[in-house]
Amino acid sequence: MSLERFPRFTLLDGPTPLQRLPALSTKLKINLFVKRDDMSGLGGAGNKLRKLEFLLGDALRSGADILIAIGGVQSNFARLLAAAACKAGVQCELVLSHMVPRDDADYLQNGNTILNQLFGALTHDLPASVDAVEYANARAAELEREGRRVYICPLGGSSPVGCLGYVAGAIEIEQQRAEQGLRFDHVLLPNGSGGTQAGLLAGAMLQGQPVDTIASYNVLAPVEKTIEQTGAKLRGTLDLLGIPAESAEASVKVRDGYRGDGYGVPTDGMRHALSLMATTEGLLLDPVYGGKAFAGLLDDVHSGWIAPGSNVLFVMTGGLP
Repeated sequence: MSLERFPRFTLLDGPTPLQRLPALSTKLKINLFVKRDDMSGLGGAGNKLRKLEFLLGDALRSGADILIAIGGVQSNFARLLAAAACKAGVQCELVLSHMVPRDDADYLQNGNTILNQLFGALTHDLPASVDAVEYANARAAELEREGRRVYICPLGGSSPVGCLGYVAGAIEIEQQRAEQGLRFDHVLLPNGSGGTQAGLLAGAMLQGQPVDTIASYNVLAPVEKTIEQTGAKLRGTLDLLGIPAESAEASVKVRDGYRGDGYGVPTDGMRHALSLMATTEGLLLDPVYGGKAFAGLLDDVHSGWIAPGSNVLFVMTGGLP
């Protein structure tokens, strides 16, 4: 089934680059490629724009004039929703919880929080004890009583509709792979809310491709919950596409051990991964998602799980602001 029947609001300028990293390939004794979804353009860039193309398309089709996002204080998804709302000419409110154990000014008044203000979003700052979903639903009901049309986006944009963004991403990767004459033994990525991996798996299934090459590194939730949530999102996405979803969970491969003490909490492995990528290739990984996932990739090279000479694609999801 084609993605054409799903409403879509264009936010990306075109395909993001798929590049080989020659210096790191030599150093690690593999053929390492990166999918540069950190170069996706609007609002400071990042992979969430793929999800937002379909979420915003769905919202505008429903007649929404105000969008609500749920996330953490430094949510990349919330920042990009705020930017996308500006482009689409609708209002945006952000319901942000304190998901990371930090309350210093450098964290609370920096990065994405500055950009949210710059994009004109109204932010609701919630303590960790408050249920963000319940708050967002109550706020939506209040706005609707005032005559507004509200569209609530889930954490990370990872609903089945949002996951369609990475179904499209999987199709894009396959086109680039074929054009460059490549074959990937591993496609690796960070997993926060599960939507990126669910979309890539659904996109592979849609194209009749094997899914055993696709694996992620959990950075938000424990591995069991990550697999469960990603599997549920994969099932929902396959349902939208009209593809049988009986074995969804069995397709979800997650490499555990790199989350550290929790979401957004730095690890030594992440610091090493950021430094290695920067000093070897001059590229910047973010510390919350890509840095921890790349630390896992490095360990998997050193342990032999990724064999010497393997062709490896790492999805750089962005999130640097």
